Amino acid sequence: MAEDFKSLMGELIQDAYSAETQLIEALPEMADAATTPALKQAFQEHLQVTQRQVERLERVAEMVGCDPDGEDCEAMEGLVAEAEEIVDEHEEGPVRDAALISAAQKVEHYEIATYGTLAAMAKACGLQDAAELLAQSLREEKDTDELLTEVAEQQVNPAALRATAANDPTPRKKGSAA
Repeated sequence: MAEDFKSLMGELIQDAYSAETQLIEALPEMADAATTPALKQAFQEHLQVTQRQVERLERVAEMVGCDPDGEDCEAMEGLVAEAEEIVDEHEEGPVRDAALISAAQKVEHYEIATYGTLAAMAKACGLQDAAELLAQSLREEKDTDELLTEVAEQQVNPAALRATAANDPTPRKKGSAA
């Protein structure tokens, strides 16, 4: 395993660790801000999943021979700040829940990219145990993304549309687009 590649992998593990620890702090606030019970539950359950992912990253860091602390994940800082803005700028209700899902799915897609990259790197290095741990986290992130899509499609988006229509004073003619 080339030192440069190993160093890069260590940096990416630190970045992922920083991202996940930031998310551990943000998820309870997102759960509190959500009004749809299924969304609130999804955030609460993902908090538990994220805590397990942090433990896995610590194990992977040990396998690679790096300290999981060290890097600050600026991307996650931005994604968390975006979620905080949503809470501050939108009134409680289904429209804010739809915005929270959008923010959460951005986080999930970032994490999917992160774990996919790290799993491939571990596999290339012959670190099969690390690759399996990272692949498990990757599957969990994909599952969470799918769950958020289901909650959006089945509950939040229809409720947000109803709330918007109920608050829209503009009368519309049947069949008109505007």
